Amino acid sequence: MLTIEWTKDDGWLAPQITPYQNLSLDPATCVFHYAFECFEGMKAYKDKSGKVRLFRPDKNMARLNKSAARIALPTFEPQSFVELISKLAQLDSRFIPDKRGYSLYLRPTMIGTQKTLGVGPPGSALLYVIASPVGPYYPTGFKAVSLEATDYAVRAWPGGVGDKKLGANYAPCIVPQLQAASRGFQQNLWLFGEEEYVTEVGTMNMFVALKNKETGQKELVTAPLDGTILEGVTRDSVLALARERLAPEGWMISERKYTMKELAEASKEGRLLEAFGAGTAAIVSPVRSISWKGELVDCGLSETEESGEIALQMKEWIEGIQYGDEEHEWSYAV
Repeated sequence: MLTIEWTKDDGWLAPQITPYQNLSLDPATCVFHYAFECFEGMKAYKDKSGKVRLFRPDKNMARLNKSAARIALPTFEPQSFVELISKLAQLDSRFIPDKRGYSLYLRPTMIGTQKTLGVGPPGSALLYVIASPVGPYYPTGFKAVSLEATDYAVRAWPGGVGDKKLGANYAPCIVPQLQAASRGFQQNLWLFGEEEYVTEVGTMNMFVALKNKETGQKELVTAPLDGTILEGVTRDSVLALARERLAPEGWMISERKYTMKELAEASKEGRLLEAFGAGTAAIVSPVRSISWKGELVDCGLSETEESGEIALQMKEWIEGIQYGDEEHEWSYAV
C-alpha cells in the first residue's frame, strides 16, 4: 500500500510503499466523527505485451482534489501522485491477472487524522492507496438489470456535495437500495424534484438512447453536470467516444435534463432504444426496465437481449483502450 501523511505545519511528508497493514488511529480522530473522507476508484490493466496501464488517471486526480478541497482536506500535485500510484501498480503487477476483463482495482483515499472532537478543518491528513485483483463484473456476459425509480429518497441536491466522491454520499443510499431490492429490483434510479428529473442509477451515471418524436433522429442523453451529478470518468469517456464515433453517423449527443415522464412516453411510443449505467466497476450496465408509479417502463431490450448496441459498443471501445489494443492518449503506461 502507498501512504503519504500531511500536516498543517509541514505539508506533505515523504511517501511510503509498505506491505498492506492496519491503520492505527485514535478514537477521537476527526474522520470517525465528522466524515472527513473522500476516495477514488480506478484500475490498472495488463496489455498483451505484459505492460501495465492506467486509464485516464488525470481525471481521477482532478476529481479527488475537488472532493478534498470541498471538505477542507489538503490538495496535492496530480502528476506526482499519478507517478506514485504507477510505482505501486508496477510493484503489485504480479497481482494483475493476465486475462481480458481482469485488472487491479486501486482505491486512493484521503482522511482527516487530527485527534479532536472540535468541528473544524483537520490539521493532519492521510492519503493512501490500497489495491486488489478483480475479475469481470459480468463473468458470463451482460445481465440487464431492473431499476426502481426512487422518489422517496434523494441522493443529491443543488448546493450539496453530490458531485464529489465522498464516503458520506454513499452510506445514506444503502437503505433505499435495500428497500428496492426487497421489491425485486437491482438498483435505484435516483429522481429529483417535482419534475422527477433522472439523475443517476445506483452509483453510476445514467445514459438513455432515444428517437426524437418529430424528426426520428437518434439521441444519446445523460444528465448535465449541474452540481448534483458525479463527474464520472466513464461518463466523460462515453460522451467523448459518442461525439467522435456516433455523431458522424447522425446521432445527437446531449447533456441535458430529462424526466421519468419523458422516458415513459418514449417507451410507450417505441422510441426508447436502450438505457445503461456507466461507471468504473462494470464500464456499462444495461437496463431492462424501470418501475415507476406502478408501471414497468420497458427500456428497449427484447426478452433474449441483455444489452443494447450502444452499451455493447461502448464497452468494447473503452476496453480496447484500457487494455492497450488501441493506442490512445487515455491509456497511461506505467
